[in-house]
Amino acid sequence: SDLLELKDVLPRFTDEAIGVIGDHVADNKKNGTEQPLMLYLAYPAPHTPWLPTPKFQGKSGASMYGDFLVRGDAVLCRVLKALDENGLADNTLLIFTSDNGPVWYESDVERFAHDSSGGLRGMKADAWECGHRMPFVVRWPGKVKAASVSNQTICFTDLLATFASIVEATLPAEAGPDSFDFSGVLLGTQPEKKPIRENLVIRSGGGMMTIRAGDWKLIQGLGSGGFSQPRRIRPGPGDPPGQLYNLATDLGETKNRYADEPAVVQLLLGQLKKIRNAGRRR
Repeated sequence: SDLLELKDVLPRFTDEAIGVIGDHVADNKKNGTEQPLMLYLAYPAPHTPWLPTPKFQGKSGASMYGDFLVRGDAVLCRVLKALDENGLADNTLLIFTSDNGPVWYESDVERFAHDSSGGLRGMKADAWECGHRMPFVVRWPGKVKAASVSNQTICFTDLLATFASIVEATLPAEAGPDSFDFSGVLLGTQPEKKPIRENLVIRSGGGMMTIRAGDWKLIQGLGSGGFSQPRRIRPGPGDPPGQLYNLATDLGETKNRYADEPAVVQLLLGQLKKIRNAGRRR
């Protein structure tokens, strides 16, 4: 059958990726070339449906969800092994990240004795941090310092400009309108206090706009703006029309500073309006 069953998706994706790596090396050897390789591997795990095979059931201590994560780690390790076996590991920029936060309710915390939000507020699609703050892990031997950490704010859109810089390609003016080169962060040449981007603008799943600049984050509206309840709250008499948080001191977004910091609110609203009107940033 040509149908791909759900249980076979992870191994099939992995086999395909390993095949691409092997074919690439074989082609270079055959042709006497040193062509580079770009591989984008988008695993569906740990999105539902959670499908840990018997080998991984009970391995995580966090029920089916955790076991599926462990299975995801295992297939990723097969890809890393393929890079090693083909002699590419030491000359490959490897990025591991995700696309959004989990759909994880309080009932899930109780059911699995595990909080997939990691203490962040909200979940997938929300304007709150758990909606969009992702792990971003990089390995590039001899280039990225092992175990180094950066507090720079970056976005997926920045990958285009970053990759272009690394391979010394010039992007057309119309390409990557919101893409900023953070190769200096990877290489350790960008001062930590000098931001790659002045601000970051995000639209939540429910259409609520968010802008972050430095430690400050402003949300145009009350509520989650996404999946978490309440999604939208109509401001009552004397209530602020939006949310303002200082993520340096309040990563859990517990204290709305909108009414306390009018100058910061006006600054961020002005930046947001300018970006929306321009339609581009870079």
